[in-house]
Amino acid sequence: MAQQHDSLPETHNPFERDNINCDRNDAIDAGMGFVVSFGFFATMFIIATIIQYVNA
Repeated sequence: MAQQHDSLPETHNPFERDNINCDRNDAIDAGMGFVVSFGFFATMFIIATIIQYVNA
């Protein structure tokens, strides 16, 4: 019979209770991913604009 962990929150997946690797808020990770990817593409746009301006 499987052990019951009463101190952990109830989840839909019974295997999730046994090994919780990270309990951070996912919204923070998603926000950081958005900011980093937006910064990368903004930098690429700025570099391309500068190259276009120099070549004009």
